[in-house]
Amino acid sequence: MKPTCLLLALLVILSLGSTGCRPPETGVGGRGPGGMATPVVTAEAIPQPVAETITLIGTVAANEAVDVKSETDGLVEEIPFLEGQDVVAGQLLVRLDETKPAAVLAEAEASFRLGEATFARSQQLFQEKLISQQEFDQVAATFARNRASVELMKRQLKDARIYAPFAGTVGARNISPGQVISRNTVLTSLVDLDPVKVEFYVPERFLSQVAVGQTIAIRVAAFPERTFSGEVYFVAAQLDAETRKALVKARIPNPNRELKPGMFANLDLTLTLRDRAIVIPEIAVLYDGDQARVFVVDSNQVAVLRPVQVGLRLPGLAEIVGGLQAGERVVVEGTQKVVPGAKVSTDPPPGPGVPGAGASSGAAGAGAPAQEIGPRS
Repeated sequence: MKPTCLLLALLVILSLGSTGCRPPETGVGGRGPGGMATPVVTAEAIPQPVAETITLIGTVAANEAVDVKSETDGLVEEIPFLEGQDVVAGQLLVRLDETKPAAVLAEAEASFRLGEATFARSQQLFQEKLISQQEFDQVAATFARNRASVELMKRQLKDARIYAPFAGTVGARNISPGQVISRNTVLTSLVDLDPVKVEFYVPERFLSQVAVGQTIAIRVAAFPERTFSGEVYFVAAQLDAETRKALVKARIPNPNRELKPGMFANLDLTLTLRDRAIVIPEIAVLYDGDQARVFVVDSNQVAVLRPVQVGLRLPGLAEIVGGLQAGERVVVEGTQKVVPGAKVSTDPPPGPGVPGAGASSGAAGAGAPAQEIGPRS
């Protein structure tokens, strides 16, 4: 054999020997290239309370509010309250001049006493048949009229004093001592600010989920960093024919009088509260059209693609209402490199510092240490 042909034969033999000894790579469904499992970051599906709320717009109103007016004409004699003062129910707010009504009452009482004596004598005479029925009836009518006059004068004298109808805070006074006022003159205002009411309208489609006793939380522009909580106490029996909405009212404690009537309120109405809803990081959910799926890591460290039903969206979290149980682990990082049925590695790194479930959903680098996320507290 020629030297050239011998050399070619030796090269072919060496090439076949080297390729025949190389181990085959594992494909989909087994371990990764070179026998390595795909490193991923997982999070545990945990149960936690989830509240379903709707955001509405409402108005703050006083628990009780009234314009204090006079029921009679008169001269303002005394104003024993200070503007902005807290008063109790029945406290004197304004006293008018009582001279005239007191004199009229004294005259009415004198006539009543005379009529009472006349009625007593007439009654005795009538029993002795010394006067007729008609004469007795006239005396009895005069006596009743005098008694009614006394009661009327007493009421007019009482109207000269204006009292607080309920406990609250008085507003600015619109009168001064010595001023002559007429009936229905607004003297001041009185409001009860603890608690306050919040009035808002709920669309028809949510009415089946609204009931007395539900909790709400409101925010106002005056205190943007604070939330005030209250409870629904009234749901209207009928809807507005134009807007198809129902009036709903809630009470909110206001011990520091921070909430004022007329304030614009943004409020969250809690419709339902699920004490043990299943939640996972939102980045673990993969969407294919309307179908949601997650990679679940089973006890054999195999990633299984499973369809799930997503409920409410929370900040960084998603509620799972079907397809997942509490305690199961889902892949939150490395989903781009995972295929169904592939082995994955979720061993925590040797060093400190495990990222939280809210980390970005990029895939872990090849050969990077695997990470695992525990349940939130």
